[in-house]
Amino acid sequence: MPITERDVEKIAELAHLELTEEEKALFTRQLASIVRYVEKLNELDTEDVPPMMHAGAEEEADYAQRDDEVLTSLGQETALANAPDKARGFFRVPRVIE
Repeated sequence: MPITERDVEKIAELAHLELTEEEKALFTRQLASIVRYVEKLNELDTEDVPPMMHAGAEEEADYAQRDDEVLTSLGQETALANAPDKARGFFRVPRVIE
């Protein structure tokens, strides 16, 4: 499926971005290039490739297997010390769902 300038306009609208005509043309070319690359990757036969557990090489996976270390936490008072609005020990935030 080719990427069109209308696709870029829709993405920009969803992201609340204002793009110039030059940016639309540039992003259309760039996104089309990315999609072509992914389509090319999808052509690879990965049937016999085992899934990865880590992004690094197997011999570098030791970092993910270190022992857990218990550390002290900030505590409620310290965490809330610089909060602009707090109530009964919690952060107060503006309502986002009506």
